Amino acid sequence: MSEIKDVSLWESGERKIQWVKANMPLLSGLEKEFVQTKPFKNIRVALSVHLEAKTAYLCRVLAGGGAEMFVTGSNPLSTQDDVAAALVNGGMNVFALHGATAEQYDAHLSKVIEGRPNIIIDDGGDLVNLIHNKYPDLIGEVLGGCEETTTGIIRLKAMENDGELKFPMIAVNNARCKYLFDNRYGTGQSVWDGINRTTNLVVAGKKVVVAGYGWCGKGVAMRAKGFGADVIITEIDPVKAMEAKMEGFEVMPMTEAAKVGDFFITVTGCKDVITEEAMKNMKDGAILCNAGHFNVEINTGDLERIAVKTELRRNNIMGYLTADGRWINLIAEGRLVNLAAGDGHPAEIMDMSFAIQALCAKYIAENSSLLKRGVNNVPESIDTEVSRRKLKIWGVSIDRLSEEQEKYINSWNV
Repeated sequence: MSEIKDVSLWESGERKIQWVKANMPLLSGLEKEFVQTKPFKNIRVALSVHLEAKTAYLCRVLAGGGAEMFVTGSNPLSTQDDVAAALVNGGMNVFALHGATAEQYDAHLSKVIEGRPNIIIDDGGDLVNLIHNKYPDLIGEVLGGCEETTTGIIRLKAMENDGELKFPMIAVNNARCKYLFDNRYGTGQSVWDGINRTTNLVVAGKKVVVAGYGWCGKGVAMRAKGFGADVIITEIDPVKAMEAKMEGFEVMPMTEAAKVGDFFITVTGCKDVITEEAMKNMKDGAILCNAGHFNVEINTGDLERIAVKTELRRNNIMGYLTADGRWINLIAEGRLVNLAAGDGHPAEIMDMSFAIQALCAKYIAENSSLLKRGVNNVPESIDTEVSRRKLKIWGVSIDRLSEEQEKYINSWNV
């Protein structure tokens, strides 16, 4: 019942999965435990996450724990067809195609929900949104779910505020072992991997404009600085703007940054971050890309409207020629540059994020009655467990409080 490009591609996908498995010791340890304990026996899991090798291994870990998996991607350009084939070859239900049309993408999401999930693992909120709007009769079967991204949590919070979120969702993105490492180091490295392999241009000496100085923006800016770029931050939050300033970056509005930038990277979670107002001020040869979840941060409609000619200038780079003779270049249609033009976050980083996903899914399976309807934090015990396991893998020991120190730090009468 799967819908993928070609199951005969499975061997290539299998090699990719085995490579990341060898570099994801946290998940490997959980897989061994889950195979023994079967925490997901008789549980159906619907998963919509960027469908590449690391996600595929998470699917196998959950399936090893007894889950019946219904899998799709969370972005049409991040799906890797050979990886999808490897999952189907292993007996999973997979609905995903690289380059899927909007209609195909929506149909694949529907197919996953039609599997009647008990647990949802989402990346951007598409599955949660769909089940509430199109399949409300299936909501009662959902024990809860996990959300991977900042953008997805923003959507969940909006639903919760409107009283529309009908089951518990755990905000995986808000775990310290997620945002401090995945958002900062993972995004920082993978965004520049996507840009560099696509453009083959030097970064040193260029002016890099990073829109948004959250944890992802901090990672992108840090790596740009490491490459030798002059970094400019645009922000709407005055505290984050101060932080960027004190960390040595220039801070200015996008309309001003547009005049001097060579590379532009949006990572805000909002829409219309770069519009015609900025585009009309950009230098000839400016390169635009997006590292936010949805392809709405760069207004591609504005870009098409001001262009008198478009041209595929290099693989995955579309050039837009303006009436005054300037080329503005857009990478990967304004979709997630690290996945649409790269392989996503490093395996060791996703090992932590997906370990949290797996343990939160297990927590839901065993403790759904303890969770409130709406957005829930990752239990502190899970965050701590993942960090302790990771330190053990690294061979790192840390101090522990003595009984006297515990008493002191928890006392008010000292």
